[in-house]
Amino acid sequence: MTDPTTLQQEIAAEQQHLDRVYARLAELRQSAAVAEKEGYQLARVGNFGALVERDAMVFHAARRRHVLDAEHEGLVFGRLDLRDSSVLHIGRLGVRGERAEPLVIDWRAPAAAAFYQATATQPRGVVRRRMISSTGERVTRIEDDLLDPAGAPPGMKVVGDGALLATLARATGRGMRDIVATIQREQDEAIRSPASGVTIVSGGPGTGKTAVALHRAAYLLYSDRNRFVGGGVLVVGPSSVFVDYISSVLPSLGEDAATLHSLGTLFPGVTATRSDPAAIAAVKGSLRMRRVLERAVRDAVPDGPGELRLLYRGELLRLGRAELDGIRARALPRGARRNEVRRAGIDGLFGALWSQAQRLRIGRLPDQRTFEDELAERQEFRDFLRAWWPRLHPRHVLHWLARPTRLRRYAAGILTPAEIAMLAESYTAPATGGLSFADVAILDELDELLGRPPQPPRRRRDPFHVAGGVRELSTAAERQRAARQAATERPADYRDYAHVVVDESQDVSPMQWRMLGRRGRIASWTVVGDPAQTAWTGDPAELHRARDRALGRRARHSFTLSTNYRNSAEIFAAAAAVIREIDPDLVLPTAVRSTGVAPVELSAPAAELPAVVRDAVARLLTEVDGTVGVITPVPRRDEVAGWLAGLPDPDRHQVVNALQAKGMEYDGVLLVAPGEIRADSEAGVRTLYVALSRATQRLTTVDVR
Repeated sequence: MTDPTTLQQEIAAEQQHLDRVYARLAELRQSAAVAEKEGYQLARVGNFGALVERDAMVFHAARRRHVLDAEHEGLVFGRLDLRDSSVLHIGRLGVRGERAEPLVIDWRAPAAAAFYQATATQPRGVVRRRMISSTGERVTRIEDDLLDPAGAPPGMKVVGDGALLATLARATGRGMRDIVATIQREQDEAIRSPASGVTIVSGGPGTGKTAVALHRAAYLLYSDRNRFVGGGVLVVGPSSVFVDYISSVLPSLGEDAATLHSLGTLFPGVTATRSDPAAIAAVKGSLRMRRVLERAVRDAVPDGPGELRLLYRGELLRLGRAELDGIRARALPRGARRNEVRRAGIDGLFGALWSQAQRLRIGRLPDQRTFEDELAERQEFRDFLRAWWPRLHPRHVLHWLARPTRLRRYAAGILTPAEIAMLAESYTAPATGGLSFADVAILDELDELLGRPPQPPRRRRDPFHVAGGVRELSTAAERQRAARQAATERPADYRDYAHVVVDESQDVSPMQWRMLGRRGRIASWTVVGDPAQTAWTGDPAELHRARDRALGRRARHSFTLSTNYRNSAEIFAAAAAVIREIDPDLVLPTAVRSTGVAPVELSAPAAELPAVVRDAVARLLTEVDGTVGVITPVPRRDEVAGWLAGLPDPDRHQVVNALQAKGMEYDGVLLVAPGEIRADSEAGVRTLYVALSRATQRLTTVDVR
């Protein structure tokens, strides 16, 4: 137990340093504001050199001011006392004093690595490591680890016991918090792994996989900003609920250059929010689906013209369905993209019509070029072309699958009759609720198969303002800045990312891996997941092949996280008992925190379930200070949300289905009808395992009896 006087003295010493840091921060913020103001004033000078200087000053000053404002809260969170008697304070960004002395070391800098990697067995020159907690600009708590007692100078004080566990027990808000102050060694090694190749992070629930992935993205953006800001960082999660949950982490770390997507929003203009039943998702996600789509994109347009009839100089030119199908087939050899070879189809029509005109010995027949020009000017011919070979969007072909006769023809010999029936029901049911996550990957595959119509070259906008024939920006630095700005203005379907982060990777289907691979062709990767939590019920070998193809032959760096920081030992024991039913030998993480509070198991008749659920949520809201997650079977999500309408503290509870719960974390969890989740599919037990491991402090289950 630390002496209160010693504790207050040590807090006061840290407060003195923090006061100096914030005073310096105020000076830097003021300097940035003055530089920004002076930059605008240069606009009145009236010469081009001044305009160049103005833009440079305003841009850099505004960016610096934004960074300083964003990192105000919790700026300094650590201290290292080293064997050489030097002291380093670690924080969210680097701050230097008036004489350029380091007041705060950025957590991503090499000098800060020892804060996360030093241990009692390998202290790395660190004598004492201190965690500093603060609220606003006031130090509220400190916790020390004495890593090298032999190196401690006389009189060194060591206070506190358990900064990490205290932080883990803290209530959470609606969004994910960063772990920058409490990163552990096994996590830090993954965060700082080589920027090139593929970093694979695996681990059970609560081991911090998502946090590691996001902090790694921030670390890469810091360590090689030109590469990763210029090329872009893509972070992909399993659902929109999850993406909203993590959206504040990177900005809190001073980075806003990453692009966040769920698997349901990767295709431009589409937002999918629903999951297919596991059996249907396995069919749609299988690589066999690509063969079905290849047949579809080569087929005739539904309800398209079955013949072409043109009266030319008194003679009827006619092409029937068989001839039209032959022309289309010749213009679309295997591997050709339909939208890109439309010209070949038109040429095939012209060739067939010309041959027919020659056979009919039409009088005054012009040369072939004139003949084609005359046909091309006729409105009925142009109308035929638009109907026979339209420019297709992937959605068009996806709708073709809703026609049972077409679907059976496309899938014959590829899918089983039962799979065809399931797929047909999925696309023809009146209340499917729009596109599913699996459909987005199908759209992306169709986009690849169809290709894009050739576009006329567009004149690129000059990034430099032109006044009186003279470019305003003329320095090399400004040209580089303008080029970087243009590079970050990416199209909706951008596919040249420098780094791709894939979270909950165990649920990514083979077709989804193909979709991700197109966006990471030149990228390095961070892939995090837990095979024990997978909801994929398709062919595992096919899944591994698709993943390996997407990741390519890049070097692999693998890390396994073994400590569960999220769940109390009591809660994780309940989750572990479920997953061991199907995999008794599975190596699970160790929960390091005990609360002494066991999960609560309730049951109720179906008619009483709404009232019991409502009462249980109300009770959890009084037992925890943070958020309560209500996790339901997939079909029940909206029904349960209706039961909770009007409940106090609506901002503190969230209703999600068992699949949306992946990656989420709540202080309290109410799990509704776990028996239904278990029985939902082949992956039901694994999905239940996920749902049971979302709570940090309290877990209640309500089953139907």
